[in-house]
Amino acid sequence: MSHLRLLLTTVLLAVAGLCVAAPNTTGADARQLWQLLDYVAVDYAGAVADGKVVKAGEYAEMVEFAATAQRSIARLPAGPGHAQLVDGSAALVQAVARKADPAEVARLARGLADQVVVGYGIETGPRQVPDLARGATLYQGQCASCHGAQGNADGPAAARLDPPAIAFTDAARARERSVFGLYQVITQGVAGTSMASFAGLPEADRWALAFHVAGLSYDDRVRAAGQALWTTGAPPSAQVPDLDALARLTEADLAAGSNAAVARALMAYLRSHPQQLVDSANAVAAVAGASGPGGGAGLAIAREKLDQSVAAYGRGDAAGARTLALSAYLDGFEMVEPTLAARDPKLMAQVEAAMGEYRSRLAAGAPQAEVAAQAQVLHGLLDSSAATMEQTSGDASVAFFGSYTILVREGLEALLILIAMIAFLRKAERRDALTYVHAGWIVALVAGVGTWFAATYFVEISGASRELTEGLSALFAAAVLLSVGIWMHQKSVAGHWQHYLQSQLSAALTGRSAWLLFGLAFIAVYREVFETILFYIALWNQGHNGALLLGLLAGAGTLALIAVLMLRYSRRLPIGKFFTWSSVLITVLAVVLAGKGVAALQEAGWLSVHTLRAPRIPLLGMYPSMQSMLAQLGVLAVAVAGFVLNMRSGRNRPVARTGP
Repeated sequence: MSHLRLLLTTVLLAVAGLCVAAPNTTGADARQLWQLLDYVAVDYAGAVADGKVVKAGEYAEMVEFAATAQRSIARLPAGPGHAQLVDGSAALVQAVARKADPAEVARLARGLADQVVVGYGIETGPRQVPDLARGATLYQGQCASCHGAQGNADGPAAARLDPPAIAFTDAARARERSVFGLYQVITQGVAGTSMASFAGLPEADRWALAFHVAGLSYDDRVRAAGQALWTTGAPPSAQVPDLDALARLTEADLAAGSNAAVARALMAYLRSHPQQLVDSANAVAAVAGASGPGGGAGLAIAREKLDQSVAAYGRGDAAGARTLALSAYLDGFEMVEPTLAARDPKLMAQVEAAMGEYRSRLAAGAPQAEVAAQAQVLHGLLDSSAATMEQTSGDASVAFFGSYTILVREGLEALLILIAMIAFLRKAERRDALTYVHAGWIVALVAGVGTWFAATYFVEISGASRELTEGLSALFAAAVLLSVGIWMHQKSVAGHWQHYLQSQLSAALTGRSAWLLFGLAFIAVYREVFETILFYIALWNQGHNGALLLGLLAGAGTLALIAVLMLRYSRRLPIGKFFTWSSVLITVLAVVLAGKGVAALQEAGWLSVHTLRAPRIPLLGMYPSMQSMLAQLGVLAVAVAGFVLNMRSGRNRPVARTGP
């Protein structure tokens, strides 16, 4: 087993990094890149007009910033959409060089910034409703001396500043500015200016200050008009489903699909009354029957991102459309997936398959009509999801069976791997090595709970990060299991397993190799624990907690019964048959995990999706995509080839002396 140690160590470190630190994978670099792109989008209009340079100094700055953004993007870690980011940065540099129209440059810069946000897990909204009164107090104490009491850049210190302070009341500039952009400036500061970083302020204070500053370009008349539009459900209202969207959107973004005056009024009102978004999301959740946090809002986000994706594809922005399609799943539907899976797993599978088909059509460059038609199919499925959740919201039996099936479904794969390891060690009379196996799954349980706690209270672990964790760990486990399965089949064919166990097992399961048992047990259990916890949290928030606990106990009892029966049966098997059946079981698990791993990486956006007309059987890791099926066929082909070689060599050479 020693030749797998390096692979185990590498993947464990990668998985640990994904689980705990995924949101900070790019650290300050990605945030500074976003700030740079936002600066280009906002300030380029002051440097170029009608294809001519109007301010040479500012234009030189735009050229420098665009080139810096291109270099920064090239240095980002490879991830979903990185190739599109590289291409987009080159297009931005070229646009600035040929003095393109400010609207085109702003579109390119905004598109790149949005892709950075989605692809690298940057948190773009406040965790709670900002305290605008607190923001006003902070502004007068920290900002008014330079930017002026009303934001007119006429504070007592303004005359001494070079470059001059920004006037927050400048409507043209405010039109291109997002609250998140202001938050980034407040947090990072601006190099080469007197704008220092205020990272020492608590996060909530920085968001409160950003929202206050974002509202300084509006007056009470515009806010009142926005209130009237919001209450009547003006068309752009659907583009602002939550605080995150409000923080990211600019007034220009909102005006792209509606009247500029309407967009200005709505933005003025919502930035001054962000609580309205929380109240609206709660109302949607109540209508959808999703009393858990984010349930109804998740469906609303999925619909909104889907519509934006169709619109982006229609105007030729294929990369933006793919990014928005991925966001519709990870930031929208995944919020309600646990609840819907417990209530109607077939419908949940249909939505996932339809989203995969939609992304597949985008990747293939399908005609606009086909993309729009698939989006309509998805809208219908999302409507069915909302209706299903509403109809079953008060059913205790749903909570029981949901709880039961979740635990059995998520726990069965891990249990089978653990049982195979335990049974093997017992057959080999190496009970001392069982300590490593038991330590592995116990640490995995603790780590799973700890990761959930960290994601809830300290950092925001994105949907993409969760899918990457599951996908990479599944593929690693599949690789290890395939190696072990072929090795065990070799011993069963050779017919000299008794001699092998007596003469070689003590060397095969010493210190370093025993840690492989720990690692495999950890990976097998950890990849299931975190997702299972999320499912149970979603169910807990729906009520009927007594039924949920009964389902959990029943599921645990079922798994325990399966474990007892398998261990008892394995003891009665002759050792030759034990090796044979174990090799088959382990190989089947490797095939299953290969399919699941690829499917998870597709959901995270790391792999493209080419759908096939094939059955979707998650229990067997079968998904209707060419990539997942090729992965399973590849693992199966390697296993069959290994088994055939074992059978041929077993007749011609003595028993092997080393482990896998």
